Amino acid sequence: MATHKIAVIPGDGIGTEVMHEGLRVLDRVAEIHGGVTFDYTHYEWSCEYYTRTGHMMPEDGMDRLRDTDAILLGAVGYPGVPDHISLRDLLLKIRQGFNQYVNFRPVKLLTEQDCPLKGKGPGDLDMVFVRENTEGEYAGVGGRVRQGTPEETVVQTSVFTRKNTENVMRFAFELTRKRADARRAEGLKTASKVTSVTKSNALNHSLVFWDEVFAEIGSGYPEVETDQYHVDAMSMYMIQRPEDFDVVVASNLFGDILTDLGGVLQGGLGFAAGGNLNPDRQFPSMFEPVHGSAPTIAGKGIANPIAMIWTVKLMLDFLGYSELGDLVMEAIRTVVIGKRAELTADMGGNGSTASSTDLVLSALPS
Repeated sequence: MATHKIAVIPGDGIGTEVMHEGLRVLDRVAEIHGGVTFDYTHYEWSCEYYTRTGHMMPEDGMDRLRDTDAILLGAVGYPGVPDHISLRDLLLKIRQGFNQYVNFRPVKLLTEQDCPLKGKGPGDLDMVFVRENTEGEYAGVGGRVRQGTPEETVVQTSVFTRKNTENVMRFAFELTRKRADARRAEGLKTASKVTSVTKSNALNHSLVFWDEVFAEIGSGYPEVETDQYHVDAMSMYMIQRPEDFDVVVASNLFGDILTDLGGVLQGGLGFAAGGNLNPDRQFPSMFEPVHGSAPTIAGKGIANPIAMIWTVKLMLDFLGYSELGDLVMEAIRTVVIGKRAELTADMGGNGSTASSTDLVLSALPS
């Protein structure tokens, strides 16, 4: 019997509600497997914790998380606590402290009716974003001087290291290989491709460097097609022809923005799952839905749990239980296609957070 230690951080708003549902699904797939259990340690770190203590996590918080197999996070952020504090002092602290240099975001359409694009179906929208996750525009390097005076000056510096940029690029190419192998196993012949998002015409140091590293790493994968677009063009092409994209690699800021666009294209942020990966497994990785804490609907029991359940699937894959992850994904697909009237209001149904999870659980093998 294998036991995996999971750090559970429900966070704020609907994070606490969807977390409960995600753990229900995780417990059920453990029963199905029969040879694995999950040992949860719950942490109350949140904006509410911040208002009581002045900190988003205790001083030894990273040490507490270090020996876990994975971290499952609900959502962070709530009115009254500045976003740059709730983000940087918890989420970014974990991402950077544990070198979770890949943000993994699937953008996959399950049903045509969920896509706002005319004439696009599931076969047209199936891409994965590999977003650099620890440096770039979010490195936090900079400062402010002469605050409150007419001469106030602000500097925010992007940081791109060769080691990290190469690692992110290599992860994207290896992922593309794996996706191509999986499609071939299903008898499909679609091409494999990595698309790089850049803005090197304007960012003549950082993104010119990004382009150079992309070309260098890509030369080692001659069987993988490559292309690159400026971020403004990429936002247009994701709407015009999303079927052209397979794996997309982007810097921290560009990946952050474009993946929210991707979430809308796949049906809304209620579908948006994510993983913050340390592919070297030197530190734990962290998995989170990216819909935010949604304070306007918190406590009403109507939050869509699909993104959290999809996130559980990503965690299972990373921990080496892809067969269980596939079961979860198939249950999500079954429910989204066949039980829409019973799902939450954002999907046109009249169900609750808990009853939507009940449907997913009923779609799993007994």
